[in-house]
Amino acid sequence: MTTAITPRTQELLDQGYTLLDGITTDEEAAAALQGLGVLIPQYDGQLLYQVKAVPGFEDRRYSKSTNTVLVHTEAPGWNPPPRYLALHCRVQARCGSGRTELADAYAFIASLSEEERRVVHGEGVDWVGHNTGGTGTAGVRRPVVESTPEGRDIVRFSYNLLTAGHYDPPVDADVPADELPLGSLGGELAVRAESFFRDNKVSVLIPENSILVWDNQRMLHARSSYSDARRHLTRYWLRES
Repeated sequence: MTTAITPRTQELLDQGYTLLDGITTDEEAAAALQGLGVLIPQYDGQLLYQVKAVPGFEDRRYSKSTNTVLVHTEAPGWNPPPRYLALHCRVQARCGSGRTELADAYAFIASLSEEERRVVHGEGVDWVGHNTGGTGTAGVRRPVVESTPEGRDIVRFSYNLLTAGHYDPPVDADVPADELPLGSLGGELAVRAESFFRDNKVSVLIPENSILVWDNQRMLHARSSYSDARRHLTRYWLRES
């Protein structure tokens, strides 16, 4: 089945993200997202994942902490990764932070030198298949940018993996370059991506009862730190219909 082109899907195609308003329940969220793709299980095998700070992750850059989450794409060890990622805001942080940040990875790749583009298209990276405390695939070995037979690019990225060898490292992690997936080159690429991201990002404080949806195979994303631990979002993964 082909997804119908609506104003929302056109925004996804044009800018890589869109915002759906006036959604209060899980059932309404599932119905709204149905027009964009098919919900698929996440790391824990469930269709819904609650993004909320819980004790035990205070020293990690992880979705269930209040810490900054650095630039990445979701589930790079999946084959393929989710096409779309959606965050339904149930309780917005009252501190004004906890913002979801997005930037176009295609634009970042285009900004690289010819040699750097050769590396991101040609050098394989071992993207492990699980997250902290979760389950997943066995992982895949793919370049940062994988070209599909259909003629589109899938971007896999994790600042943490390329600089610390782990998706959710301790905030003070310091790993020798020779132990990293792409060595010092990967670390340099991650720093370049972070700099590009900070200069080009869109920062969204998702309104309550709204869903931010973006193309996870195209857009880099991150999250700013926050102090209001009541913040609560529900995350969905989607594949194309």
